[in-house]
Amino acid sequence: MIELDERDIEIKKKASELLYVAECDEAGAGCLAGDLVVAAVILDPDNPIDGLNDSKKLTEKKREKLYPEVIEKALDYCIIKISSEEIDHSNILEMRMEGMRRAIEGLKKVEYAIIDGNKLPKNLNIPADYMIKGDAKSEGIAAASILAKVTRDHQIEEDSKKYPEYSFDKHKGYGTKIHKEALEKYGPCEIHRMSYKPVRASMNDEQFKKWQSRTK
Repeated sequence: MIELDERDIEIKKKASELLYVAECDEAGAGCLAGDLVVAAVILDPDNPIDGLNDSKKLTEKKREKLYPEVIEKALDYCIIKISSEEIDHSNILEMRMEGMRRAIEGLKKVEYAIIDGNKLPKNLNIPADYMIKGDAKSEGIAAASILAKVTRDHQIEEDSKKYPEYSFDKHKGYGTKIHKEALEKYGPCEIHRMSYKPVRASMNDEQFKKWQSRTK
């Protein structure tokens, strides 16, 4: 975990005085394909989990080990999936916030929420603060990042079986060289985010019309 600034310390102090503190993060915002996955977690202070950290800084093996432990030990958790179609109909920033709201409001009881990033969802009827780089500062946000990342990885690996030509299992939907080459060769498939520039550039006329109809 990295050092906290004064604002982070105040947020942590507020959280320490409450029990039902939801912490929230997402995985897949920057991907060209697949769901955006958002998770909210309420950790149990009396049942700690060793090794929590930003999911991007953990090995796949470590994430897979921590995933069931978070689910078992958390007081509550909620995982939300936002489809490519929903993202295309709106935009990734709006849907990221919407996913955070849905995940937090999907928990049974919340007194306070801490959200990774620099914005808060609109219409969130719960006291909340954001924490920049929160997945590297707060164990709860780190736990949420693990749930979101592992859930998304499992889903994209299943998608890879359906669409093997894109090698989703290798790049998880991110805009790598091999992914962009597959887009150029085959065009987008159903799980691609048609509103993203590299995907849109790979469309033929029929696919472009389909994307336009998706956004109406």
